[in-house]
Amino acid sequence: MDRVVLHSDLNNFYASVECLYRPDLREKPVAVGGDPELRHGIVLSKNYVAKRYGIITGETLLEARQKCRDLVVLPPSYRKYLRFSDRVRKIYGDYTDRVEPFGLDECWLDLTGSLDVLGLDGAAAADEIRRRIREELGITASIGVSFNKIFAKLGSDLKKPDATTPITRENYKSVVWPLPAGDLLYVGYATRRKLSAKNIRTIGDLASTDPLYLEAWFGKWGLVLHCFANGRDSSPVAEYGQEAVIKSVGNSTTAPRDLVDREDVKITLWALSESVAMRLREQGLSCGTVEIQVRDTALFSFVRQKKLPRPTSLASEILKAGMELFEAGYDWKKPIRSLGIRGCGLVPESFPEQYTLFEDPEKREKLLALEKTADQVRRRFGNLSLRRAATLVHRDLGDLDAKADHVIHPVGYF
Repeated sequence: MDRVVLHSDLNNFYASVECLYRPDLREKPVAVGGDPELRHGIVLSKNYVAKRYGIITGETLLEARQKCRDLVVLPPSYRKYLRFSDRVRKIYGDYTDRVEPFGLDECWLDLTGSLDVLGLDGAAAADEIRRRIREELGITASIGVSFNKIFAKLGSDLKKPDATTPITRENYKSVVWPLPAGDLLYVGYATRRKLSAKNIRTIGDLASTDPLYLEAWFGKWGLVLHCFANGRDSSPVAEYGQEAVIKSVGNSTTAPRDLVDREDVKITLWALSESVAMRLREQGLSCGTVEIQVRDTALFSFVRQKKLPRPTSLASEILKAGMELFEAGYDWKKPIRSLGIRGCGLVPESFPEQYTLFEDPEKREKLLALEKTADQVRRRFGNLSLRRAATLVHRDLGDLDAKADHVIHPVGYF
């Protein structure tokens, strides 16, 4: 017996919530983004009026305003979004305890064991859930219904707003396979470009490609994509309230101005590394790998990572690794627009460490104690109450409060 999996995606979630609080804006083009003066100016969400002007999520506010001079830009209010997200999940909980979030506005639901009790099939249950979200909360959702998580998510993307899209074993080849390969979960820009170079342009092309070739080109990930394209996905939907294992802790920012030299980059990475280290310590974790993400003013981006000699939650060690990765990977053909740093390969803070004869573990313990003391000061008086002197050289960069500005992003699928 096939599973019945739903994927619910709240339409234009941030913008829809904001318009509930500002009904006078419902018929106007609205985008939720950062502060354009500080260049945290990326469109996070837009309403359908703004969409008619060609405004897309992820573009800069400058680009959006060039398309629509009358665009109303609102700053994000994550407390509102968290509250609405929680209320939507309570509705989901009336249908199943298998509710797995994928960010604030998306969830998978497994109704396999609930349909007999509900007296509904998957599509009818999806319709009822959409109706309740619309009537009880004033926002809308698009829901995909399928026999696995991958196709259910794909279904929620096909018809918007406020629609139910079933993808079954009988129709998935006609519905899914003609779609661009980039529509499949985790086929991003770089993978799509590599697939296109191999003349693989649709999901059907990917499904019919010999998996041995895909493995040769992409490694094990090629086999995963082949399974996804053919509807072979047995990953379970987690129980509601089940805590996901934290796999990484990171922060990124769009700088208030272009970063033009090493000093600019170091100041920004200091602020980000302090936030990452503090959040690691709050979770009682250390990271064994550091990863950086860099994007220049031409929007070219790259990611680099390196394994550390030993796990750490020290901002100074995270920064050092980040700077080494940056200096080895960037050629300064363009100024830098945004930076991110992430701690991966997480282990408990108590994880045993092996030192060499030439290292001083006591000094490292003192540094850790010092940073933990700084954590207490910042929790009481604010994250900018105690700062590294190096970050004060350029106040426009050093005033970044990366921890307070931390945004909740979708969790990983795996």
